[in-house]
Amino acid sequence: MDDLTGFQRDLLYVIAGAEQPSGQEIKSEIEQYYSADINHGRLYPNLDAVVNKDLVEKGQLDRRTNYYELTETGEQAIEDRLEWVSRYTGQ
Repeated sequence: MDDLTGFQRDLLYVIAGAEQPSGQEIKSEIEQYYSADINHGRLYPNLDAVVNKDLVEKGQLDRRTNYYELTETGEQAIEDRLEWVSRYTGQ
């Protein structure tokens, strides 16, 4: 996970906290956290990046809507990150 941007890490956390969220659901959650509008030009290339890194699987709900789900590699990356953070924060 060390090669991800902070935004990409945040996308992983949002995806981990939902059951097969669509891009729009992810966008809505991330906008609440960032307190700003996130445009498609920022969201979808970053989602594609985590898919290409095999951290997230992209599937199709219908002809217009994709869903995103963590892969085992993505789950492990989050676990490793949380372990690393807890080492320095004592949590």
